Formats: sequence, structure tokens, C-alpha cells
Amino acid sequence: MDIAFVVGVVVAFGALYAMITMEGAHLSALLLPAPMILVLGSTIGVGIASHTLRDAIAAFGSLGRMARGPRSTPATVIPILVAYAEKARTEGLLRLEDELDAAPDDYTRRAVQAVADGVDAEELRTLMDDEIVTEAARNRVAARFFSALGGYAPTIGIVGTVVSLTHVLENLNKPDELGHMIAAAFVATLWGLLSANFIWNPIAGRLNRMAAVEQERMTLVSEGILAIQAGSAPRLVEERLLALTTYKPKKKKEPRPDKVTATGDAE
Repeated sequence: MDIAFVVGVVVAFGALYAMITMEGAHLSALLLPAPMILVLGSTIGVGIASHTLRDAIAAFGSLGRMARGPRSTPATVIPILVAYAEKARTEGLLRLEDELDAAPDDYTRRAVQAVADGVDAEELRTLMDDEIVTEAARNRVAARFFSALGGYAPTIGIVGTVVSLTHVLENLNKPDELGHMIAAAFVATLWGLLSANFIWNPIAGRLNRMAAVEQERMTLVSEGILAIQAGSAPRLVEERLLALTTYKPKKKKEPRPDKVTATGDAE
């Protein structure tokens, strides 16, 4: 599990709480039900209205996956693909069927099955590329939904402030209450900006990043399987995949050589 999102949001709200405390204010002044209901409820409502119901359900369904983070880095498939290349080179492509049950995901499993079945290289590339494009489009739906919420929230916050200020103007004959009422009016704007930049936009950004990571992983699988089908040596397959990934696997630490004295003898 990647805890970056949880840590980031906690740090952001923690910094806000620290500022409120240092200013001598009270957190209860910001936790007003009316503006929170307006901003959060209307933002989600307008977001659903601007998308299809299926998009909204898919977007909220992706929150658990977003919180957990990517299953693994793209580089983790490289040793698996190199092992496939070694097996195919020594035992033949048909023997790759033995690896189907241990495949890390359905996409890899289908690709290995296609190679073992003797699917033409061009046809296999087309099939895998189409699946990559479809998966990327599916992942972008959720990201676009939350990005739209991040765009709507500040404006809806302003709407809430205008509504509250209208109420303030209706009560100018109560000067003792004006300060509190004006402060409460601006809480709606605060929650609009806060929810956009502390919640919705970070969710959209994380989903976009996770989509990019998944696309890179699928691309590595695609290129690796095609190289195996073409009969490339395992070492060349590994070098090719390492050149394509932005997530470099950790290198094993080599033992440090003994220090050499001025005469050339080891200490």
C-alpha cells in the first residue's frame, strides 16, 4: 500500500490546523454545517450532473484503489518477463503455457497465452495496444470526474458566500451580530477552496499518476512479450525493458574493495 495520499492530506490539514491555532482562532468557527453542506453537496451534485451516472459510480468506486496506490512498480514485471524469455529460449514458446497460473495479472496472462497459441506478432501488438488504450481511457474517466469537482468547488463556495452576504445585508439593523455573520459567510468560500485543493484535485492528480504507472507497466509487458516472441535473448529483453521504464529496479550493493596503501598492498 502506498500511503502518500493519506500522509499528504494529513500534513495539509495539519498545517491548516496549526495556522488556526497559532492565530488564536477556534476550529469550530470553520466547521459550520450550512456552508459545508452547500459546498460539498452541491459540488458532488454538479459533478454527477456533468457526467453520466456510470462515470460517477466508477469514479467513487476508484477511491479505494486510489487510497491503496499502485499494486507494484512497473519494474517488478521485468524479472518475470526475463524468466519467460529464458524459458522460451530453452524450452520453446509452447512451454510458456506452464506459466499462465503464476502470471501477475490478467493482461500478462492473456499475452502469454496468445504467444503460446502462435498468434501473429502484428495481430498480437494490435490487440495489446488496443487494451492499453482502453485501460488508459477507463482510468481517465475517474480522474476527469474529480478534476471537475476541483473546478466547481471554489465557484460554489463563492455562491455560498454571496447567499450568506445577502442574509447579512438583511440584518444591518443588528450591528452586534454583523461580525459573526460576515465571518460565517466567508466560510463557504474557504470550504470551496479547501475541498478543491485539499481533496478533489489531489485525488484527480493521484488517479492520473496511477493511470500513467499502469500504462507504463502494460507497455513493458507488451514490449517484453513481443521481444520474447521474436526470439530475443533474455539479456536483450532485460536491457530493452530497463530502457523503457522510469522506475529503475534497485541495484544490489557490491562489496567495497579493500583500501590500497601507497605501496599497492591491501590494508
